[in-house]
Amino acid sequence: MAVSSPRDKYFGVWLIFFMLGLGTLLPWNFFMTATMYFTSRLKDSSVVEYSANQTEAEGEHRSPLEAKFNNVMTLCAMLPLLLCTCLNSFLHSLISQRLRVMGSLLIIMVVFMATAVLVKVPFQPLPFFCVTMVKIIIINSFGAVLQGSLFGMAGLLPASYTTPIMSGQGLAGSFAAFAMICAIASGSELHDAAFGYFITACVVILLSVISYILLPRLEFFQFYQQRNRNQNPEEENSVNLMKSESKGEAVDANTQQDVSMIKIFKKIWLLAVSVCFTFTVTIGTFPAITADTRSTLGDGGSWERYFIPVSCFLLFNLCDWAGRSLTAACMWPGKDSLVLPVAIVCRLGFLPLFMLCNVQPRLHLPVFFSHDGWFIFFMILFAFSNGYLASLCMCFGPKNVLPHEAETAGAIMAFFLSLGLALGAALSFLFRALV
Repeated sequence: MAVSSPRDKYFGVWLIFFMLGLGTLLPWNFFMTATMYFTSRLKDSSVVEYSANQTEAEGEHRSPLEAKFNNVMTLCAMLPLLLCTCLNSFLHSLISQRLRVMGSLLIIMVVFMATAVLVKVPFQPLPFFCVTMVKIIIINSFGAVLQGSLFGMAGLLPASYTTPIMSGQGLAGSFAAFAMICAIASGSELHDAAFGYFITACVVILLSVISYILLPRLEFFQFYQQRNRNQNPEEENSVNLMKSESKGEAVDANTQQDVSMIKIFKKIWLLAVSVCFTFTVTIGTFPAITADTRSTLGDGGSWERYFIPVSCFLLFNLCDWAGRSLTAACMWPGKDSLVLPVAIVCRLGFLPLFMLCNVQPRLHLPVFFSHDGWFIFFMILFAFSNGYLASLCMCFGPKNVLPHEAETAGAIMAFFLSLGLALGAALSFLFRALV
């Protein structure tokens, strides 16, 4: 190239992409780790107050809304995520990047502010359940637009800039789980703790908004944005479409786009299917099965109260984050190696392993791994492999195509990631019923 790219001073762009990655998954993780608060409000109306010091020991006597909350929540999150990710692949050429990113962040922040306010508003269980699911649909719909836009932006930068997005998304879960543990440890009423918990989420989303405002001011990002604008206008307007093989033919833009998408998909189909399968297994198991696991060591004390927040949510997210972050230093196996898809298929073995832990209530399978140590060991391997293998797939996708196809390849990979999340959410009902 005639013009060399400037340095990313103080890793400013890297840190902003990390912060935006944090902002894409933080909303979903805050809802997912707050299940104790949500299910407490789905109990019979006779239960007026719910203390943070109460345990979930009465799991066998849960109401139908409590019992189905995790499954329905996951489905309401992942189906809109899939649909809006697909929609974003068409909208990104019609709606400006700034409007998609900024609009999504602001709407998500408004939903969290409403969630914090509603903590103080009394609701009957069914209306509360419905309102909560509507909020989950909204934040995941706009989260999908935000995620797709972010991976598209990263596709214009060097390939290593996918890593901070994946790493930020991994930290989102850890941050949410840690915030919930702090809320429980405060010893205050669960409703009061939840209020502070959701306000914390609003502050983090606000920081993401500020980060995005600063991004266009950085020289490193300006360089790659300008280089993209300087490309052939026809190529830009048709989302980096490949040139027609027969120049004499008059081919309309839609046909050209279909041909281009198919050709790009043929280059990355194995990686796309791999990332889809990775998240199908993960979301099919977590949290629908893992969040219902009960400690066999506690007697209603502190360990039993913290078992799920620590051993399930915090441990999963820390190990997932570690796996995602490791790809910044190590990218083995290579993008053309069959070891990668084989390792991803082997993760299917985690499904029966978690089913045979002390998941309660259960109807069919025996408890084989009763000790808490087994559950923790499986969770470490399960989470780390999810983060590392998924991040490898997402980094390799844009590398398997020509430079001008990278943005489209990133959008395709984001779609298959969301497809895996949606399939996992749908299958979680079946997997949980088999336990």
